[in-house]
Parts: sequence; C-alpha cells; structure tokens
Amino acid sequence: MHKYVIMGAQGCGKGTQAKLLKQVFEMVHISVGDIFRWHIQSHTKLGARIKRLIADGRMIDDEIVEQIIRERLAQHDWNYGFILDGFPRTLTQAAFFLESYDIDAVIHIDVPDEVVFERVLARRLCSQCGLDYNLIHHRPATPDTCDVCGGKLVIRSDDNKEGLQQRLRDYRTQTEPVLQLFAKKELVIQTDGARDIDAIQQDIRSQLGLRKV
Repeated sequence: MHKYVIMGAQGCGKGTQAKLLKQVFEMVHISVGDIFRWHIQSHTKLGARIKRLIADGRMIDDEIVEQIIRERLAQHDWNYGFILDGFPRTLTQAAFFLESYDIDAVIHIDVPDEVVFERVLARRLCSQCGLDYNLIHHRPATPDTCDVCGGKLVIRSDDNKEGLQQRLRDYRTQTEPVLQLFAKKELVIQTDGARDIDAIQQDIRSQLGLRKV
C-alpha cells in the first residue's frame, strides 16, 4: 500500500500527476478541490459556504477541510493506497492529519510564479460534468465545448489575476511551512514542475521507487 500527499502551488500539475499515478498503480486519487466543487454543484449547505469563501479569494476553513478528509478516508476504498491532492494547506491541517494517519512520502511539484500564472489563467472547467481543460496542454476539440458531455466550458470564479495573487500569498505564508514540517520528518521528494508531464511523472516514480508491474 502506498500513501502519498502531493503538494505545490496552483497550476503546478498536482492533479495531472496524481491521476497518472492512480491509473498505473491503482491508488485512489483524493482531490479536495474536486470534493469542494461537488458540494458547490450539488448545492449543499457546505457547498454554499465554500462558494462564498472562494468568491472572496480566501482559503477554506480548517474545520471544513478536516471534516471532508476524515469522511473521505473513512470510506476505506483505498486498498492499494491513496494520493491526497490539495491537503494539508495549513499547519493546523497538517497536525490533524499526522495525529490520525501515516504517509509514505510527500511529493512536492515546484514551479515558478510566472508558470503558475500562465497555466492557471488558461484553465477551463466544464459547467456540466466538471471535467478540467487547459488551453495550453488539453484543448477541447471544439472551442468552449466539453468533449465528453458537450457542456459549456467556463473559467473558474477564482481563476483571475487578483484571486491568483492572493492564493499565491496564502501558499507562501501558510502552505510552505507545512512543506518545511514534512521535510523535517524526511518525507519530501521534490520535482521540477516546469518540465513536460511525462518527465515529471518519471522523476516522481524514480524518487519513490515505484515500478510498473
């Protein structure tokens, strides 16, 4: 069983790399952002609260994130392990997690800010099925239209320069200390996220000692 956390600034490619690991090694990809979006699209009470925080450019409260992680991991559908994407983002979340769970490694994808801006501002999301697109690496066959369901592609409400600048500030002040905490426990591997997708994936597998059976 492999249990990993994958971290990095917005647009670094966490979701892409986690999905590749999931496909090959049968791990469960647990994306906190995807869970947030499900709640928003399903119009739950929690979703309404999350939507307000995102619209204001603020990080989601620790108690909300902890509740989501606890409920998701309690499903125990991760026989071959899991990859946590988008968590933990604060020292409070990290403390909660380390008290309750153990992990094998933290994958840190490092990218410069200019790459973050380029990638994030090119992101699009299907308004119907929630599928992610990127106008740099993953364009739809028909502009502004989802290849799978035909839904309209939209820009996420927080994918703008002002919102991104705030999220990067939050990342530097609140999430980078989490990486430092994991580094002290000798859990962190780091990869250059400015390279192409396959090169990043192979580097991650090599550092983790993962081999396709």
